[in-house]
Amino acid sequence: MAMQRTTLPRGAQGVPWDGLALNVEGPARPPLRWEVADGGRLVLLQDGEQGDRVVLLARQRVTRRGVYYVRTGRYASPLPPLRADLARKHREACPDDDDAWFARWANHFADGLRDSTNGPLHQGDWQLTRGMPSGWDLAENWERLPHHDPAVGHITWFGYGDPDEDRRDLLPLRPLSAPDAPRVKSYRRQYREGVLPPVLVWWVGGLNSLVLVDGHDRLAAALSEGGRPAVLALARESSERWVTWMAQPIIRHYEARLAALERAYADGDAPATMLAGAASRQLGNQLHALEAAPDLTRSWPLPGGSDAWDALAHHHAPGWHPDTGN
Repeated sequence: MAMQRTTLPRGAQGVPWDGLALNVEGPARPPLRWEVADGGRLVLLQDGEQGDRVVLLARQRVTRRGVYYVRTGRYASPLPPLRADLARKHREACPDDDDAWFARWANHFADGLRDSTNGPLHQGDWQLTRGMPSGWDLAENWERLPHHDPAVGHITWFGYGDPDEDRRDLLPLRPLSAPDAPRVKSYRRQYREGVLPPVLVWWVGGLNSLVLVDGHDRLAAALSEGGRPAVLALARESSERWVTWMAQPIIRHYEARLAALERAYADGDAPATMLAGAASRQLGNQLHALEAAPDLTRSWPLPGGSDAWDALAHHHAPGWHPDTGN
């Protein structure tokens, strides 16, 4: 597929590197995709040699408080395994420049996703950004992950009466390997050496969560060492029109606040200048958050609708009856 790239933030000079904007020219329907049916039913499918593989089934609660899921264990990363010599090469090329290090890996992942035959990219605008999205990097959720990552589970969205262990920021698409698994042990050495490559996550609006696209063993290695991995996050890019529309009330509020502070300063209130500076910084942060906000995750109708989804659930998760009515 054809792909064009732009460094984020767009047109900015002298600011930290945020990521890449990707303009993807195809395909119309990707090999790794979400299909949906009535009743909040979702299925993640991945093209395989013998047809579509069911990777994950999910059903949202009617109260919009969470989603139940079943992971089948049939997921295959769309990216080839990362060699240890490449990990060391990228770190040695920029030992004291994390922006350059993240940029190298972002371009590496973009190349891999572009060339993949079973990845999630489809036609449109995407972002590949550094770090977990704002509000999705809670320490307790990372600490819980090695001990609570069931194949059949529930993700709570608001926590009203739900178990604490159902609060999560990240859903692996296959089980994490044991800390002493050979590949994990190799990655644990890389983590201790400071060369472990980032993991690649994907924002999925239908789950209101991130899923792990590549780096399951790297994630297991970092957690086994008592840390957490570096992260690159993939999401569809919000349209410029949406960002402009959402920014208008924020800018109007800032202008009114600034006018009031200018009047206060003219009346002899010296601290008003400091408050004006704080308001300007807050505006910058709010506009940056808008530009980085992910767009809705694209999905496609599941042929056969809810009956087809129910048949998949019966086949891949016999006896699973999620309590979606509460």
